[in-house]
Amino acid sequence: MAKANDLTQGKVSSLILKFYFPMLLTNMLQQMYSIADTAIVGKGLGDNALAAVGNMSSLTFLIFGFSMGLANGFSVITAQSFGARDYSKLRRAVASSATLCFIIALLLTALSTALLKPTLHLLRTDEAIMHEGLVYGYFVFGGLTATIAYNLCSCILRALGDSKTPFIAIIISTAVNICLDLFCIFVLKTGVEGAAIATIFSQIVSAFICLLRIRRIDVLNITREDFRPDAALYGELFKNGLPMALMNSITAVGCMVIQYFVNGLGVAYTTAYSACSKFLNLFMQPACTAGFAMSAFTSQNYGAKRFDRIREGLRVCLVIATIAYVVLGSVMVFFPGALARIMVSGAEPVAIAGTYLPVCGIFLFGVDYLFVFRNGCQGFGKPLIPMISGITEMALRIGVIALLIGTVGFRATAFAEASAWIGALILNMSAFEYTLRKNLGKPVIHHRRVKNAA
Repeated sequence: MAKANDLTQGKVSSLILKFYFPMLLTNMLQQMYSIADTAIVGKGLGDNALAAVGNMSSLTFLIFGFSMGLANGFSVITAQSFGARDYSKLRRAVASSATLCFIIALLLTALSTALLKPTLHLLRTDEAIMHEGLVYGYFVFGGLTATIAYNLCSCILRALGDSKTPFIAIIISTAVNICLDLFCIFVLKTGVEGAAIATIFSQIVSAFICLLRIRRIDVLNITREDFRPDAALYGELFKNGLPMALMNSITAVGCMVIQYFVNGLGVAYTTAYSACSKFLNLFMQPACTAGFAMSAFTSQNYGAKRFDRIREGLRVCLVIATIAYVVLGSVMVFFPGALARIMVSGAEPVAIAGTYLPVCGIFLFGVDYLFVFRNGCQGFGKPLIPMISGITEMALRIGVIALLIGTVGFRATAFAEASAWIGALILNMSAFEYTLRKNLGKPVIHHRRVKNAA
């Protein structure tokens, strides 16, 4: 049987870095195959197909972000139970999380497919890309269960200190995804549905690999009894999961409003924004991963009442985020055109991207530090502030772009992003410091190691 990884004992920097790098490679690979998807669609099917797929990004973030937030919130209970050595609750939390996620996957699939067409019209989607957007959306949302299964399994593994298995899963699924993309689009001539099918199948592969690992972990010897309905535990899971899910969805609404304004400028702007968004998501990953590491580290140590270690973990994760900002922010500022030409062919979308990427590069520190502090708050089991910060992000995005779009044009989208990051960072940083200082005065409890558990 395999063992879970204890983050409550040992040198903090070594534990975090050992946990961080496999997870970073996992997240970077996910973004890379997302960029590969985009590049293959753009080069193989043209800029209109790229715009159609990119136009779906804010809507898929709304649905996928909601499910990811639930999985992350549920995994906080898993990590805290492991840190407290309450293995009975740990098993019941994992079983209950699986039950709830399956039900939610079915509901979200039904809602997203039913509301897809009216939502695309609401976003002022150009008729030139409407059909391909619908085709892509129906396939992607139809396979939502596979995406949620992977998200849940990877979150459970991270909560137990395992970042290597999701990495292995993503290596395999990335290869599968790219090969299927190329085969479907260039050999079978399937169109955008080929990219969607490749993505769904690769998610099934990655979920299966993670599930095999979960079944081998010694403290997760789950029985039928662990699946017994437990209203109190369901309530505790939703108490952590729903605010995180709503935070992601609220943030996505702000992104959808930006997409609305961008679509109103024309297809060339939609194409440029699609490419820019892919690179922005990629360059966020090092700090985003530091945030995931902060969440797992904080959750386990909070459950073990090792509050003294959480401050040390924060310092390590902030150093990672700072390095990521300096390096990747510089690339966005100095090489925007070269980045854009990787995915788009037309000169106009490349020029448009050159007005967006440098601004985001300058303010990238805001979202990088936000990931660390927000995930730290979530690790405490205090998801209310992150949810409020999501509302703040939405309000700032909508307010800034509505105010500036008429004067500075497309560049207003970048200023909207930057203002949202800074506003949310201030809220989460304040909440994290308050919660940590309040707990630092409590006595430290040193748990004895449990055989075959750590």
